[in-house]
Amino acid sequence: MAARVLVVGESTGDLLSASTAKCVACAREIAPDVEVAVFASRAAPVAAAAAALAGVTRVLHVEWPAPALAAALAPEVARLAAGFTHVLGPSSTFGKDLMPRVAALLGVGQISDVMRVLDPQRFQRPIYAGNAIATVRAPAGRTVVATVRLASYAAGAAAREAAPVDARAPVGAPPSHTRFVELRSQRADRPDLQTATRVVAGGRALGSTDNFARLYELADELGAAVGASRAAVDSGFVPNELQVGQTGKIIAPELYLAIGISGAIQHLTGIKDARTIVAINRDPDAPIFEIADVGLVADWASAVPELLAALRAAPR
Repeated sequence: MAARVLVVGESTGDLLSASTAKCVACAREIAPDVEVAVFASRAAPVAAAAAALAGVTRVLHVEWPAPALAAALAPEVARLAAGFTHVLGPSSTFGKDLMPRVAALLGVGQISDVMRVLDPQRFQRPIYAGNAIATVRAPAGRTVVATVRLASYAAGAAAREAAPVDARAPVGAPPSHTRFVELRSQRADRPDLQTATRVVAGGRALGSTDNFARLYELADELGAAVGASRAAVDSGFVPNELQVGQTGKIIAPELYLAIGISGAIQHLTGIKDARTIVAINRDPDAPIFEIADVGLVADWASAVPELLAALRAAPR
């Protein structure tokens, strides 16, 4: 049986996440036949964005009430998986919540954090905090359910011609054992941390939530997302969804600006795929300088205001 891949699209409101394009890039290493399923109310803009991705042959647009809870969505994805050899989702908060449920419903094990496709049954993924690469083989004749390591793939170009969109209603009623209570999120106009091309991150050296406000100003000037070390999160300066590192988010931005971050090995695991790393730390022996492309030994309290002033004075 020829490989057919279903990518579960991630979206927020009317916006398709960049993680979907990266999953499609991975899917195209498995088979030329790649379909994307999107679940959203008023999903026309989301479906159109998915249809414009290079390599997508069809979009399954399922009208779905917001928010798309993983417990309710998993049975629908499992039903859609019939006829597909592979089901892929992003290794994001969304995908990590959804895809294990889909795998369980299909009676298979999940392959996590795929970073390279060797063939339709063999994949590579990082282990031991990225210090080793494991090759895993999926059983033949069983549906392969996997999450894609977003730091390992770049979003492809837009297609010359949009793929057809197949609109459909949900096959079954959503489970009633889970209900939506409320949604709390960061500012919607700031880039998503896991897919942003620029990231400004702070560590425990900043000392307080109020001091992190200066990093938000810097991020807004750069059009960047905001991240943090685990130490800063554990200190209560920022919420845990901003954590970057082995137990947080693995990212690969074009620019990573680390401010007041010493560079514990767990943190470095999350940023080693960044194209350019800039570090500001007053400790000249901080481990972060060993991997930084540009390093500045300085107190963040003086360096950040000077950097902000220079950015604001620069011609637009």
